[in-house]
Amino acid sequence: MKKELKSTKAPGAIGPYSQAVKAGNFIYVSGQLPIDASTGEMPAEIKDQTAQCLENISAILAEAGASLDHVVKTTVYLADMSLFGPMNEVYAKYFEGGIFPARAAFAVKELPKQALVEIEVVAFHCEG
Repeated sequence: MKKELKSTKAPGAIGPYSQAVKAGNFIYVSGQLPIDASTGEMPAEIKDQTAQCLENISAILAEAGASLDHVVKTTVYLADMSLFGPMNEVYAKYFEGGIFPARAAFAVKELPKQALVEIEVVAFHCEG
């Protein structure tokens, strides 16, 4: 059984997909752009964009009673690999204190809305 997850604290989907889907004990969060849902704005710098992506992911996970502590896998898409170091600095702070998730990070030709970063995650969360 699968269930759609939505959060008004994260930007809505800009296409025919869900912000996230919970299937069993797994939560699949679609790639999150660094858009502030309350303003519709995107920060200019990679560190701020990375933080906004992870804040959006946190808000979506919270809809299922989960958090970044439950993330087991991430995929990070970058507009350019030169952004890897600064992205990684911020990313590490969001996951410190626990087991870091498995991760893939790579550069793509272009991201929607000319974002510098997009992050998707898979989380494992047993309710109750």
